[in-house]
Amino acid sequence: MASDGARKQFWKRSNSKVPGSIQHVYGAQHPPFDPLLHGTLLKSAPKLPSTPLKAKRGSTFQEFESNTSDAWDAGEDDDELLAMAAESLNSEVVMETAHRVLRNHSQRQEQHRLQEAMLPEERPQPWAQAPPVPGGDPWLVKSVSESHTPRPTEELRKLSWSGIPKPVRPITWKLLSGYLPANVDRRPATLQRKQKEYFAFVEQYYDSRNDEVHQDTYRQIHIDIPRMSPEALTLQPKVTEIFERILFIWAIRHPASGYVQGINDLVTPFFVVFICEHIDGEDVDTVDVSHVPADVLRDIEADTYWCMSRLLDGIQDNYTFAQPGIQMKVRMLEELVSRIDEPVHRHLEQHEVKYLQFAFRWMNNLLMRELPLRCAVRLWDTYQSEPEGFSHFHLYVCAAFLVRWRKEILEERDFQELLLFLQSLPTATWGDEDVSLLLAEAYRLKFAFADAPNHYKK
Repeated sequence: MASDGARKQFWKRSNSKVPGSIQHVYGAQHPPFDPLLHGTLLKSAPKLPSTPLKAKRGSTFQEFESNTSDAWDAGEDDDELLAMAAESLNSEVVMETAHRVLRNHSQRQEQHRLQEAMLPEERPQPWAQAPPVPGGDPWLVKSVSESHTPRPTEELRKLSWSGIPKPVRPITWKLLSGYLPANVDRRPATLQRKQKEYFAFVEQYYDSRNDEVHQDTYRQIHIDIPRMSPEALTLQPKVTEIFERILFIWAIRHPASGYVQGINDLVTPFFVVFICEHIDGEDVDTVDVSHVPADVLRDIEADTYWCMSRLLDGIQDNYTFAQPGIQMKVRMLEELVSRIDEPVHRHLEQHEVKYLQFAFRWMNNLLMRELPLRCAVRLWDTYQSEPEGFSHFHLYVCAAFLVRWRKEILEERDFQELLLFLQSLPTATWGDEDVSLLLAEAYRLKFAFADAPNHYKK
């Protein structure tokens, strides 16, 4: 038996001999060790001093074992995590899941037994096609239930481009905005979770609206809401409170931009569409929420907040400092109009009308001040169906909107009259047909210009 001194000398040897150290293997499956490619391995291996320090005594095997951590050992933290996971398991959920698995297995076994009892000619052939699904293809119906592919959303966007029927508009907007999942089974839990999350924000932040750091933001929101349209909606006290909470919470949670005038107009379409689901036979311009239950209003408030947040995530550079997104879009609009209708562009230049003087509001409010609310809702059907509809496609809509008034613009010969006309265009009698024509022209411009920027160049 070796003495203690010999054991100590063994553990004082080079660490290259210690069990578990990296040893390079050479052969057909392992190319030769290249120090240039594996420099990190060389650097990571600590060098032992050539002469051992006298002050450092040799370590024993027990000390070596206690100082060596095995990657497969579960530490105290892992034990705590496992214990927490075990505590968080609900026995009822576990039993319900187990019973469901057993039922599914029993059903499959029963189906298999029935197929075995059939005659060979009666058994379903594996290559037989599924019966046609009325109103669509079977692959689409299957993918809707699985929601693993973007195919259903793409089909929904195509169907929604030309307008969404009023009864299904609320759920369609929630799906197109990405607020609701395509999987039907996940929707109730998602809605409940997001609504709970929103009111947690309200409880956490809304009481700070009168603090010195936030009172200016809240005051501006409080001033802007009565100026919104339609007045029949925004002057209702319940609606005012809801809009104030939505805008204030969004401003607090987005400090890069905060609240900017114009964001308030983007709340109205979502709120009106969602509230009309619970009000029969009323026009969007004359919605009365006094008879809507309080719990329904709470759900609508949370849904409106999240859908508006989704929209603003794509155009937030419109509302950051100096609003660079709007500045860029106005310049792009000017360039586009100069190519598609040079006489209109030259006429505006001759009378010193700057695009920023009338198109800034078009970009800032997404034409909410230029169109009746019913037309804005129809416009947003297509915006949500288009990729980057609120940012990229909106540019072509604004160009088509300006050229739509070509005759009236060229007839105006005075700067003041021309600017007043562009700031208050006569769209009060517009309907869905007018919006559809506008969108068709915008799509034509996008198709001709977006993928070929040099097409209209001189």
